Amino acid sequence: MRDVIQAAFFAVVVRPIMKLIVGIRVHGREDLPAGQFILVANHASHLDTLTLLSLFPIRDLVRIRPVAAADYWARNPLIYGVARLFFNILPIPRRGITRGNNPLEIMARALEEGYSLLIFPEGTRDYGEELGPFRPGVAHLLRRFPRIPCIPVFLKNTGRILPKGQFLPVPLFVDVVIGKPIIFRGDAQVEDILRLLRKKVMELSRHADS
Repeated sequence: MRDVIQAAFFAVVVRPIMKLIVGIRVHGREDLPAGQFILVANHASHLDTLTLLSLFPIRDLVRIRPVAAADYWARNPLIYGVARLFFNILPIPRRGITRGNNPLEIMARALEEGYSLLIFPEGTRDYGEELGPFRPGVAHLLRRFPRIPCIPVFLKNTGRILPKGQFLPVPLFVDVVIGKPIIFRGDAQVEDILRLLRKKVMELSRHADS
């Protein structure tokens, strides 16, 4: 039932809003994989998740989970219920981490169950479209699942359309620049993975400006 509700919500609400009010210009759509993936993108707005989910056929959304901060999206049962129902979020903690709620293990279980993940490795929207440092969790995940392709993506204008603290979007185009899939070796160094991922997203940001 959750899958049907999510599909109907995107077909009736999200897709018309993104088409009529926001508008998405996608560069490199052909590089989106048909199978399982880990997608990493910059983070400037709540609109980022909607934009990324809008790239995929509605029938595929059931297998995609956006990684989200539990202290925000699971801060009470109502907010979590709505976010889980419509967006299939995967909440992970940013503080008070223990062996039982380790973010890496939560994401790993989702991958083992066959889900694809949307990850914002900056971990916050505070940097806007200025790319902040990438947190190491995504690198550890890519080392652990070397066969799953990593898709770098840059999103432009989401922070201007729906700034932090605002709820009504400003009608502008979102530019989505999708990079070539990257396969990391299981023995790759965490620092090297983070450096390459951030470099790729930075390169995509320049394509968005051209």
